Amino acid sequence: MKYSLGEDSPASSVPSKATDCHHHIFDSRYPTAPDAVLRPNDALISDYRELQRRIGTSRNVIIQPSTYGVDNRLLVESLGIFGMDTARGVAVVNSSVADVELRALHGAGVRGIRFNLAPPGATTLAMVRPLATRIASMGWHIQINAPAEVLWATKSLWDNLPVPIVFDHLGRVPQPGAIDHPTFAMIRELVQRGKGYVKLSGFYNESRTGPPTYADSVRVASIYANDAPERMLWGSDWPHPTEEAKGYPDDANLLDLLSTVVPNETIRNGILVDNPAKLYEFD
Repeated sequence: MKYSLGEDSPASSVPSKATDCHHHIFDSRYPTAPDAVLRPNDALISDYRELQRRIGTSRNVIIQPSTYGVDNRLLVESLGIFGMDTARGVAVVNSSVADVELRALHGAGVRGIRFNLAPPGATTLAMVRPLATRIASMGWHIQINAPAEVLWATKSLWDNLPVPIVFDHLGRVPQPGAIDHPTFAMIRELVQRGKGYVKLSGFYNESRTGPPTYADSVRVASIYANDAPERMLWGSDWPHPTEEAKGYPDDANLLDLLSTVVPNETIRNGILVDNPAKLYEFD
């Protein structure tokens, strides 16, 4: 299955060690969680390497999808194949995870845990603070994918965690009117204070403008990036499992949009290389 449209390379080039900070691997050799909503076809390591050759990135961060719940075996296997020189991971665990498992995940290359509430998965908001306390000593972070209304309703939680927060997909602020949404202001404040990061990814999730410009999402991303470029990350969100019905986006175009969001090449290269190196502990 083709997970992206078009075969052209991006118009923009990327530097050495450019990092895709958000993609998934799907493999039917591993069982899906009983309550999984997303059950896409296989999107294998070999498929992802074709994407890397196309867009020029050489480092990658694999995000555990809701499809597998707290079963991180495919994530760990994939990290072992890519290797610690070029790959890191973000796992999904719940409150029952043992410390020995957390240490094993760290050794495999995991540097954060994800809470996915869009759609809801194997974790809950009640688990965020206890787990954040447990992972703080390892230098991990919390990654959150949730509707903007949920983020705003739990504002006090994000304001006082012992680890950084990474907001998926521009914070999922809804369009139209994203820049006037209180969650947008909240995330901007957290980023400016050095408590959070924003993933410049998933432009299609909330966009009403649509492809190829995704102009409304680009505007949101540009404001975030202007506020604190040192707290921005770029991710492809490949293989775009939520987009099958609408049609998969062109990954080359998604990378090119970063040049629109951040026209300055030096700053853009920092987002692609330096920021991920710091957060995910790449050498």
